[in-house]
Amino acid sequence: MTRQAPGPGVVLITGIMASGKSTVAQSLAERLPRAVHVRGDVFRRMIVSGRHEYTPGTEDPEAVAQLALRHRLSATTADAYARAGFTAIVQDVVLGAGLGAYPGLVRTRPFHVVVLAPDAETVAARESGRAKTGYGAWTVAELDRALRDETPRIGLWLDSSGLDVAGTVDAVLARWAEARVA
Repeated sequence: MTRQAPGPGVVLITGIMASGKSTVAQSLAERLPRAVHVRGDVFRRMIVSGRHEYTPGTEDPEAVAQLALRHRLSATTADAYARAGFTAIVQDVVLGAGLGAYPGLVRTRPFHVVVLAPDAETVAARESGRAKTGYGAWTVAELDRALRDETPRIGLWLDSSGLDVAGTVDAVLARWAEARVA
């Protein structure tokens, strides 16, 4: 039997595109007695005009600023839900220095981070089987390298290559204490 995460609190589930973030976040939220799923990409899509996409090697200050805004908005939204008594599960691509900065954006404690880190071959296979395509300017190899080489090792890093969604959520719940960063 797996332990359930205590609530209220905030959980960030991150990883590269097609690592399983959306599905795992939704499934985890469904297992908890009072939880919400905050989808970080919603804040990017809310920009109707003037959106600057963050692309590989970007030097565009506006793209960097919009990504930082997206992270602040997801953290603020998660805090609001947590204050209302929910476990807020934020799901977004938060890599590199962004993951190092994200804990400072969240005021709620406890705060947990789960990094889904299946191998690049698994991600490529998942991406090829999806109806939506996340990879445009990016490649799986580029994002996987950014995850493994540039992202701080905080929270629970989980190689979910051989796990289905239920098994991944089981592993997260079983290793819940490892995910706590604040």
